[in-house]
Amino acid sequence: MVYKYKNWKYKNTALLVASLIALYYIADTDIVRQGIKTIGDLGYAGAFFTGALFVSTFTVAPALVILYNLADRLNPYEVALLAGAGAVLGDYIIYKFIKDNIMEELKPVFFKLGGGHIAKIFKTPYFAWLLPVVGAALIASPLPDEVGISILGISKLESWQFLLLSFVLNSIGIFIVVTLARAI
Repeated sequence: MVYKYKNWKYKNTALLVASLIALYYIADTDIVRQGIKTIGDLGYAGAFFTGALFVSTFTVAPALVILYNLADRLNPYEVALLAGAGAVLGDYIIYKFIKDNIMEELKPVFFKLGGGHIAKIFKTPYFAWLLPVVGAALIASPLPDEVGISILGISKLESWQFLLLSFVLNSIGIFIVVTLARAI
């Protein structure tokens, strides 16, 4: 069975889908609620971990709750920078997984379904600058980062450019969230 899995063409895509389904079912359990409280009690270290949680569809809501609680107790600039660094870690893991694994698996399917025409559009000068801008806007927003990361994965960004962009944008987005939380 393990041998079949290793040679299966879409194992990373299946793993992604399975993990999203699993996260959906465990998100509202007592263990997850206790984990949210524990991370919030860790102070600045909790801010770093919260940043890593801030980037995913299934963990953005708990991350917002933790950031809201941290906003009252800690310096918003320091929370934004530490949570931004944690978000870079989370984004980079997603970025590498999408760019190196899922994109490679789905590329043949994309081209079988007529994706060659769409690929040509993405290579035009308009999309060369538009894709990173749209991806960056999605990462800077409090929305989950997966779509923005996917868009940046399609663009021609180098890894160091992605890391820098992710840090700046996530730190700004988290600072806005923390500042609004303090105002409320």
